[in-house]
Amino acid sequence: MAKASDLKKGMVVEINGVPHVVKQVEVRSPSSRGASTLYKVRFNNLKTGQKLDESLKGDDFFKDADCVRAKVQFSYIDGDNYIFMDMEDYTQYSISGDELDEQKGYLTEGLEGIVALLIDDAVLAIELPGSVVLQIVETAPGIKGATATGRTKPARLSTGIEVQVPEYLETDELIKVNTLTGKFMSRA
Repeated sequence: MAKASDLKKGMVVEINGVPHVVKQVEVRSPSSRGASTLYKVRFNNLKTGQKLDESLKGDDFFKDADCVRAKVQFSYIDGDNYIFMDMEDYTQYSISGDELDEQKGYLTEGLEGIVALLIDDAVLAIELPGSVVLQIVETAPGIKGATATGRTKPARLSTGIEVQVPEYLETDELIKVNTLTGKFMSRA
């Protein structure tokens, strides 16, 4: 059983007997004394793809969905499908790009540490590792004397996503990006 306060993006819980994946969690703390913290959560129904928005209290409980968690590696893209390989028995799983949504921007060939959520040998969702290493392919030239705490600039990465990076970084550098927030963490 998972409490609403423990929900994280990518978790799979059961609502009315149907598995739902957590897409967004927003925490709201009311200012009045005695008011409980509210969790505004967006779920996606894994069978129909419908969105479900819920406002929850921290002690609301959810049943964990009965799904198999397999460690997989991202292999390649086949048309619009993303192919993952099980690290133990080398079974290949396919999931469409539409279902991956914004997670596509963090997938690089050979990326390990991914957990696939399977029901009846079909991938419903994936959980990315906490951070990934990506290469900067386009950004403004680095500024000499720029400090780590200084201003940021946009940088396009090898997978096509754009993140804000410190001004001292150059094109072709490898950086570590947080997959939950989509923010720059450090040089790789």
